[in-house]
Amino acid sequence: MASFTTINPATGARLARHRLQSPAEIERALARARRGFLLWRDTPISARGSRLRAAASALRRSASPLAELATREMGKPLVQARAEVEKCAAACEFYAAHAKGYLAEERPLDAPRQGSVVFEPLGPVLAVMPWNFPFWQVVRAAAPALMAGNAFLLKHAPNVTGCALAIAEIWREAGLPTGVFQTLLVETGQVPALIADPRVAAVTLTGSSRAGRSVAEAAGASMKKGVYELGGSDAYLILEDADLAQAAEVCASSRLINSGQSCVCAKRFIVTRKVRREFEERFMARLAARRIGDPMDPSTDVGPLARADLREALHRQVSGSLRAGALLRLGGKPIRGPGFYYAPTLLTSVRKGAPAYAEELFGPVAALIMARDEEHAVALANDSAFGLGAAIFTADRRRGRKIALRIEAGCVFVNDFVRSDPSLPFGGIKQSGYGRELGPYGIREFVSAKTLWVS
Repeated sequence: MASFTTINPATGARLARHRLQSPAEIERALARARRGFLLWRDTPISARGSRLRAAASALRRSASPLAELATREMGKPLVQARAEVEKCAAACEFYAAHAKGYLAEERPLDAPRQGSVVFEPLGPVLAVMPWNFPFWQVVRAAAPALMAGNAFLLKHAPNVTGCALAIAEIWREAGLPTGVFQTLLVETGQVPALIADPRVAAVTLTGSSRAGRSVAEAAGASMKKGVYELGGSDAYLILEDADLAQAAEVCASSRLINSGQSCVCAKRFIVTRKVRREFEERFMARLAARRIGDPMDPSTDVGPLARADLREALHRQVSGSLRAGALLRLGGKPIRGPGFYYAPTLLTSVRKGAPAYAEELFGPVAALIMARDEEHAVALANDSAFGLGAAIFTADRRRGRKIALRIEAGCVFVNDFVRSDPSLPFGGIKQSGYGRELGPYGIREFVSAKTLWVS
């Protein structure tokens, strides 16, 4: 019988073996999803909100075991895993409070008095989710989709199967009707057939650009709507008037959050020539100061990468960048011993043609790129296939805002690191995907805007 085996990336030890569902079990899950949706869509939004508040309470009650599970399965430092669970609870409460307003009937400007717009759920949404934020990635998609009246089918990454089952249990504990939230234990190759099933109404995916293109192709063939939050190579611009001490600390924190395994981790650090040397020294010192160790230890800043193959791929990118002329100032190699650790790494003099210039680095590796001036820095930031997030460091907030409007990205922060918030839309452009999660835009992705005309 086919199965998934989860591995502790801090030790390499086997954690658990999970049996995949049979075709008959998948068929029953799809039937339950359809029945659950028909019940849930007619449930008053206030009652849906009560279930999401119950989910928030369940998340907080189980915060410690959930955080420990995430740390065991994918290596996230425990303090960060606990913060992730709390963020999930806050998102549930946010949508419970605001969904009614976001989905209220509207009369557009200058519309005839007989016309209005109502927002109706689509049906079961299939979510293909990654391992790096095993709870947050799921909840940030599920909370708005569920509040809008949809059902939710989760196909999670195999290495966090325990987390996938645990989050389904949270929704069960919260009192969702049978079939409204289900975890499917299926292989990636089964996803196109799930998308094609007429009981699945839409799809959302967070993952690599390659995975997004594959799923979007399947969704397009079946005329299913999709939201895709894909890879990123976020550029952080450090200008000559920046507070370099603050910028170095924020940049180091952003590059190493989740041990560097985040779509919106800072990855390319574009520094104007006048401050390049000073920023490089400060930045290297802050990277070197982070503590590497057991992710279960609350004092650990940087844990292991989630899988051995991911560490190998990252090292190939570092080696290729060095061959392309980059200079190594810090790290640059796997850490010997058990687990899948990689040393925090700083590459400087990174130029076009190096993997660190063009590719997403999913691990604790920073690429420093020198710019002549502000104009050159903006051009370098936009010289990317990706467009998820970016940040600008400058003492002049008005200048930062003007530059932010020229950066090709779904979100740009000034004097701070890129992150998501339940109240604001999150997503990218170019190869970083399309569609938005969170805020009022996220809840409206999986509804039908229906015109009503009553004479």
